[in-house]
Amino acid sequence: MITIALFMFVFIIFAFCFLYFWGINPGDLTVFLADDYSITFPIPIILISTILIGLLLGNGVHIFSLIGHTLSHWRRDRKEKKVQEIGSIYREGVGRLLSGDIKKAHSLLQKALDKDPARAETYIAMASVLLQEGKSEEGVNLLLKAKNIDPKSLEVLFKLATTYEEIGRFDAAAEAYQDILLIEKDNRKALRCLRELHIAHNRWAEALELQKQVLKVGPGSNRLAEEKEKLLSLRYEVARQALEDEEIDKAKSEFKDLIKEDSKFVPARVSLGDAYLAQERTDDAIKVWKEGYLALGKSVFLSRLEDYFLNAEDPSALLGVYKEFIDQRDNDLVLQLFYGKLCLRLEMVDDALEQLFAVESSGVETPQLHLLLAEAHRRRNRIDESVDQYKKALGIDGRLNINYVCDKCNTVAETWQSRCPGCGSWGSFSVAGRQQILSAAAPIEARPIHHGERE
Repeated sequence: MITIALFMFVFIIFAFCFLYFWGINPGDLTVFLADDYSITFPIPIILISTILIGLLLGNGVHIFSLIGHTLSHWRRDRKEKKVQEIGSIYREGVGRLLSGDIKKAHSLLQKALDKDPARAETYIAMASVLLQEGKSEEGVNLLLKAKNIDPKSLEVLFKLATTYEEIGRFDAAAEAYQDILLIEKDNRKALRCLRELHIAHNRWAEALELQKQVLKVGPGSNRLAEEKEKLLSLRYEVARQALEDEEIDKAKSEFKDLIKEDSKFVPARVSLGDAYLAQERTDDAIKVWKEGYLALGKSVFLSRLEDYFLNAEDPSALLGVYKEFIDQRDNDLVLQLFYGKLCLRLEMVDDALEQLFAVESSGVETPQLHLLLAEAHRRRNRIDESVDQYKKALGIDGRLNINYVCDKCNTVAETWQSRCPGCGSWGSFSVAGRQQILSAAAPIEARPIHHGERE
């Protein structure tokens, strides 16, 4: 009622103003639409008509704008509702995937893909489902579709690279990591993954260049020492490769630089001696190995010296080296073990037993020591002592127990265990050698000998 009353009030005011305006403007106005055609109207009528036409046009534009806004808002609401619906299906599918319900995850994610085939993260999740189903090629194809949708998505590229690695397509994985580095050249994860890929395939030079980039980017204070150590190791591998390629001077120079930077880096000292030996500079090679052992006490230097002197048929010189070492490192059990082994090899059995007993009396219990002692006793015809040492080497006690081995990870145990402490699997322990026994040919069945027969 108020609206009608207000409308009538406005109409009366308008009518009053119109009549008043007409009263003070009684004339007519002629409007020519062509040379020979005109229209004559009272001035108030023309003025009011103009106002009404303007109001009509203004309201028409407003109405069309309102309709357009309403349609746009409706489309946006519909799109948002669809996105929310697809997002809900996607999240539920990922949840099923993480829960291990692969079949349900496959169904939900496929439904999400059908509703929105332009969503890259759905392709990634679906690819994970297919990979768990053993459909690796289909999974890769989905990841390639995701890459086409969003070529610069690091998530897609990382997933593609790791998938290629899992299925053994290492060159394709390397290309995927390279694509990441083209987008973000300082991406630490991509640099490290590509580096490890090159290391796994002995591409040392490429791995070294990537490691330099890792250090240039800045690995963080908690990993700096580790990354520097890896740089040292990769430099060594490049130098070792040069030595194998007979670029001896180049390799030798790098080995020396590595020793200067880290005097405790054993591989560089060992290979520097190898480089000198390749150049027939035997005195320098021997010097490097001797200094290496005296400085670091690593048995590899003893092995190198032993191999050289015995191949040169000069055991007396090797004995001299051992005696020189013993004078300087008289409490070195590793040295005594190697010296005892050498004496045994040279038929110096009493000297061998002296050195080996000294090691055993220190509480050392290793199969290698017991084998050497067993062989020394055998050569002295001490059969009982030899057998005892062989038993210790083989871990055989009076009950002649046979060890158990995990079929999954080869962990050894003296007694059967329900769960492997190495890999955590249950029921995997079998008697040692079981697989070889089962795979061996069945023995020829002996013919029964009946009563009264002779073989």
